[in-house]
Amino acid sequence: MGLAVKFSVLVAVKTLGLGYMAATAIAVEAVLLHNFAWHLRWTWRDRSASLTVRQILLRLVRFHLATGLVAMIVNLAVMRLLVEGPGVHYFAANVIATAFAGLANFLLNEFLIFVAPGRSASSRT
Repeated sequence: MGLAVKFSVLVAVKTLGLGYMAATAIAVEAVLLHNFAWHLRWTWRDRSASLTVRQILLRLVRFHLATGLVAMIVNLAVMRLLVEGPGVHYFAANVIATAFAGLANFLLNEFLIFVAPGRSASSRT
């Protein structure tokens, strides 16, 4: 579902006339918010069920600082390299960027953001 959100927002924003880099940044932010909500309620629901609003907001901040930052940097870097270099179409370049960012972000979520209750991120290493 995250891919559908990201690619839909990307195409919609690009169609409105924004450049591929701005469209990519907006699409990445949209999918970050979408994915956080789904991770909270589905992927790591066992680790999120009893959280307070404050704890959820802190996770959202950590999620943006970790996976959000990685997603934004990887997506924008790969987009620039592929579109400006060999001239890959912005949509195809975005698919490739998504694959690179996806693995890194899953690992950050597993070991930093959605840590099991009673375990700190540092105790998992």
